[in-house]
Amino acid sequence: MAKKKYRVVFNQAWCKECGICKAFCPAHVFARGETGAIEVAEPENCIGCRACENQCPDYCLEIEEVVDNG
Repeated sequence: MAKKKYRVVFNQAWCKECGICKAFCPAHVFARGETGAIEVAEPENCIGCRACENQCPDYCLEIEEVVDNG
């Protein structure tokens, strides 16, 4: 069975840079960029736990399962 893959949909315009997503992510998907803004730095690490999505007070994150129809 193939490992499931996930896509992190991040609405930067809604983000207030609180860092909660970064703090709760067990897979280290998020990082602070050079300007201090939250970035999806390692999207391939996402395990689909949705901790970031569930904790984000601004609803700017959504985790989607990537379906391979091939």
